[in-house]
Amino acid sequence: MKRRQQQKGMTLIELLIAVTLVSLISVGMVMAIRIAFNTQSKTNEHLYANRRYVAVNNIIDSQINAIMAVSAECIGSGAPSGKVSFFQGEAQSMRFVSAYSLDEAHRGYPRILEFQVVPGEMNQGVRLVVNEHYYNGPYSTGAFCTGMGTNPMVQGPVVQWLPIQTGRQSFVLADKLQFCRMVFLESLKEPPYQRWVPLWNKPYLPAAIRIEMQPMPQAKQRLPLVTITAPVRVTRDPLETYVDY
Repeated sequence: MKRRQQQKGMTLIELLIAVTLVSLISVGMVMAIRIAFNTQSKTNEHLYANRRYVAVNNIIDSQINAIMAVSAECIGSGAPSGKVSFFQGEAQSMRFVSAYSLDEAHRGYPRILEFQVVPGEMNQGVRLVVNEHYYNGPYSTGAFCTGMGTNPMVQGPVVQWLPIQTGRQSFVLADKLQFCRMVFLESLKEPPYQRWVPLWNKPYLPAAIRIEMQPMPQAKQRLPLVTITAPVRVTRDPLETYVDY
């Protein structure tokens, strides 16, 4: 009996305490790992959004820098030979031909680019989208022209363009914007020698294009989209009737 009483052992209470401690340590480790994964996921999402914003700025800048001076065979437009300069410049819409595309960058065929400002998801803010079409000559651009008309904002006749259609093929360049508008730089012979206009109706290309964007308040915690001002380096007249402006 004395030998049995001197043997060491573990009681049931001690076993329960040990199991409880191990469980608490395991739960703490799992929670720490989960918090670390959540932090990593949020950090990756934040970096991805910032990289996307930088990429969008680079894409828009490259598309404008690769702009091409081309004409459109606008049948029934009333213009001589039916040719007009293919460039639509409005505050919410813009069309031109560029050698840079989203799919092939500078390596592919020229594209007809259509920029359009549309309402955002659930009508919250606005977003900037772009469509791409293959450019196959003056008749491919003339398909977007409906003729000549008038606009109360400018003097003289202006080219009338088909409305830009957006859908699943449209690529969202910028989203969750408080506003987005496009303006165009016009060179003048007299002071102030240049001015920004919200509507472009000249037979030649503007000197520069500016896309003004302002993110919504709830989207400012990320890298904000900034106003993009890109010079147009093409000086050739698409109608081969250069006008000294």
